[in-house]
Amino acid sequence: MEQKNGSSLTGFVLLAFSDRPQLELVLFVVLLIFYIFALLGNTTIIALSHLDPHLHTPMYFFLSNLSFLDLCYTTSIVPQLLVNLRGTDKSISFAGCVVQLFISLGLGGTECVLLGVMAFDRYVAVCRPLYYTVIMHPRLCALMASASWFIGFANSLLQTLLIFLLPICGRNKLDHFFCEVPAFLKLACIDTSMIQSEMFFLGVFILLIPVTSIMFSYCQIVRAILRIKSAAGQRKAFGTCGSHLTVVTLFYGTAIYAYLQPSNNYSQDQGKFIALFYTIVTPMVNPLIYTLRNKDVKGAMRKVLWKDYDSR
Repeated sequence: MEQKNGSSLTGFVLLAFSDRPQLELVLFVVLLIFYIFALLGNTTIIALSHLDPHLHTPMYFFLSNLSFLDLCYTTSIVPQLLVNLRGTDKSISFAGCVVQLFISLGLGGTECVLLGVMAFDRYVAVCRPLYYTVIMHPRLCALMASASWFIGFANSLLQTLLIFLLPICGRNKLDHFFCEVPAFLKLACIDTSMIQSEMFFLGVFILLIPVTSIMFSYCQIVRAILRIKSAAGQRKAFGTCGSHLTVVTLFYGTAIYAYLQPSNNYSQDQGKFIALFYTIVTPMVNPLIYTLRNKDVKGAMRKVLWKDYDSR
């Protein structure tokens, strides 16, 4: 069979869940509902962070960045999936696939780094409270947020180039619902061990280094909290970090499973449902975690809604 790289193809077919037609309608309804809630939840967090002056702090600056990331990430994947589930044409153009892979990888990588930055913010808030406003200066916050975006999309550019230079022997059926790295590796008609090693190295850089910094930050945070004598003070400190830690666990758990395991252990059906979790469930749940567990966000929401009600 003639070897061709990705750029010689005109497009790909996203098989998605076509082998389970009885499941497609159920998934369409469920995912549409989840997507609407993800849009509403993340848009609300972004709006509140800008409208309420009490939320003009580093913590909520990073939180609004995270909500914007989740909003863009789920929008880069879910609309295409919904069209796929309800239509007979399950194709995506070559350019569309490149853009989707680049954007989803870039946003996912940015979120990895940003969650590490948010852990540092929580570390300073709990362990260095007297110096918090000095250390977490608006310029430093903007610099760290910009660095997160740069690192995420630089990593995405490298991975996208590596993937689309692979010879795939004219095969164009992706056994997935969006253009994702593990599915592309299965199309290659050459030994991909070298590429997998390079991708693993990039994955370690973008996933495990932020995880290490998060673990270090929280070790210091726990030590600081245990030194607080009052139970109320301990509860307040744990409450400050609890939402972020829950989001970190959800995000990194699924991302590490999807990207840092050997491809021969990667079940494609299992991988699809894991991907559904981190592309739609996590972006929908994140705003709920922050609003349900955060008094400042709930207070801001009440003030904004009450103000709108009074204006009528």
